[in-house]
Amino acid sequence: MNLMWFRRDLRLHDNPALYAAMQADTTIAVYFLTMEQWAIHAVAPVQQDLFLRQLQSLAKDLNQLGVPLIILDAKTFSAVPNMMFDFVNKHDIKHIYFNHEYEWNESQLTQLTCAKLAAHNSKVYGFHDQCLIAPGEIQNKQGSFYKVFTAFKNEYLSQLHDKSRPLYPMPAKQTACDISADVHLLDSIKQGSVTQDDDENKQQWQSLWPASEEHALGLLDAFIHERIFDYKALRDIPSANGTSSLSPYLAIGAISVRQCFQAAMSTPKGLDNEGVHTWVVELIWRDFYRHLIVAYPEVCRFKPFKENTDQLPWKQDKKLFDAWCQGRTGYPLVDAAMRQLLATGWMHNRLRMVAAMFLTKHLFIDWRLGEQFFMQHLVDGDMASNNGGWQWSASTGVDAVPYFRIFNPTRQSQRFDESGAFIRKYVPELASLDNKSIHQPNGQQIKQCGYVAPIVDHKNAVAETKAYFKQLSDPASLAITKEHGLS
Repeated sequence: MNLMWFRRDLRLHDNPALYAAMQADTTIAVYFLTMEQWAIHAVAPVQQDLFLRQLQSLAKDLNQLGVPLIILDAKTFSAVPNMMFDFVNKHDIKHIYFNHEYEWNESQLTQLTCAKLAAHNSKVYGFHDQCLIAPGEIQNKQGSFYKVFTAFKNEYLSQLHDKSRPLYPMPAKQTACDISADVHLLDSIKQGSVTQDDDENKQQWQSLWPASEEHALGLLDAFIHERIFDYKALRDIPSANGTSSLSPYLAIGAISVRQCFQAAMSTPKGLDNEGVHTWVVELIWRDFYRHLIVAYPEVCRFKPFKENTDQLPWKQDKKLFDAWCQGRTGYPLVDAAMRQLLATGWMHNRLRMVAAMFLTKHLFIDWRLGEQFFMQHLVDGDMASNNGGWQWSASTGVDAVPYFRIFNPTRQSQRFDESGAFIRKYVPELASLDNKSIHQPNGQQIKQCGYVAPIVDHKNAVAETKAYFKQLSDPASLAITKEHGLS
């Protein structure tokens, strides 16, 4: 008998490990629920809720294939190796199949679990699932990781035909085995929600982010047939329905990047269409950050890719940070973005850059605080992409935006929310202002609307940030800055 170890790959279609397991022999499935580890990793409640609902859906889908899913309560990663060993012995399992995860703690869990099983004569088979091309397969002429995205992308595209993993079909139904599914743990967690706020939140989350592989595939199909050709033109407009909305489902593995790429390439003209090409490049950015955390695992442990940027005197101003978190900065687009996150568990990608750059380049607050806040609230929280995006915005990461290129949030608002439609939706106190004033209300308008005055001056903040980065070449100057508390 074979065992499929589910992780962030909660689907039947295009699941390399599941397909291989079921091709080889009768298969049962296990998932180790680690909610205490989720807390350690700052997994957002909205994503936890989606994960739990997706597990329920997965159990039903697996049942249709004759595969029982057993969910065990491990609480943290540290308990998984021994629990896996006991489970394998109990059911006399000789072959274990799984898909790799690339974050530091997750990769350590893989190594420890595989070592435990191998020491007792179990055969373990790992598959690369989360990227089109497995991490480490794309290297420069010196045999190391590309540090510039454009060069990585070009090599990636040139290697896709030879190195991309295949698209796996859904396995055929097997003869039912004599082991019963056990998902009672999910029922007990659901019953543990007793407060009205919890129930209201979960009802909203279920409405905004329905679970099921079928739903994720439906979103992909709708995007490919209705919006992908306009993706380049509309992707930066937060008030438009211009994105795929697939990121929450990619994050939990309800759909794969391989399925997304296959669907994009099935369109007329494929990459020759600029909308399709632009979306595929975004998929490659996602893979780029996964390749990065494998090549430089220290970025998973709160370290910047550019080590010298750890010398910057980042501020720890709680008042300013709280204003940013609450969407009370006095910059309408920034505030609308943060309020969208708090209200829905999701933020438009253009606004993630605007909000992140405001925190790091205007308030000069440590990017790691923003990175954690996003993870605590995003339904599509993904360590590699979130860390990569924050380090890009903070100019601390690989191929990051140059420190002197700092978004002006007012100009970003005028350019990408020209009519103020997005601001009016999430900052309703400004709804009565005209299309020009809404991007930068004056003092009288701020008072009349009950809005907040800007918490920082754009010009002064930008000048200060540039000065700090310039001082990186002079460590002594930075030391003096820190010593005198000028941060």
